[in-house]
Amino acid sequence: MGSFSIWHWALVIIVFMLLFGGRGKISDLMGDFAKGINSFKKGLAEDPTATPPTTAQPTLPPAAPAPQATQAAPTEAPRA
Repeated sequence: MGSFSIWHWALVIIVFMLLFGGRGKISDLMGDFAKGINSFKKGLAEDPTATPPTTAQPTLPPAAPAPQATQAAPTEAPRA
């Protein structure tokens, strides 16, 4: 129980060869990942002058004139 059997070591070697062997699959995978991140950043930082935003000002109907407050002239109380 202190050491691994031959099958454990064979499995470890096969996994190691799949990950790091051949053409460098990990580096290819990380390169594809980096390309994806770069294209995402480019998508976020698109040139805003290429498509000018349409900022239409809302048109309000003409405002009715405010009612004028009329003040009655003070009337004098009759003298007694």
